[in-house]
Amino acid sequence: MIRVVLPFHLCNLAQVAGEVTLDVPEPVTLRAALDSLEERYPVLRGTIRDHGTLRRRPFLRFFACERDLTHDSPDEPLPPEVVAGAEPLLVVGAIAGG
Repeated sequence: MIRVVLPFHLCNLAQVAGEVTLDVPEPVTLRAALDSLEERYPVLRGTIRDHGTLRRRPFLRFFACERDLTHDSPDEPLPPEVVAGAEPLLVVGAIAGG
């Protein structure tokens, strides 16, 4: 089981509190985690990744264990602390403006 923390607007959309737990098949990668998240909460499909390309939506970033995973390969294994459930995978809404 891994823990995923979602930004406020996605929590409201999925009707969940800030953190969800997911069963993710091995190998536990960002792609596998997002696939599991979208399978469990179909309303989130297309909000984190584009429907067709599965590329990350602008203004969303991924963090775990104080590392920015946003530009890592989605097929790279997540940190062992995330896989063990000790640390969450964070989906963070970026802020822009001037």
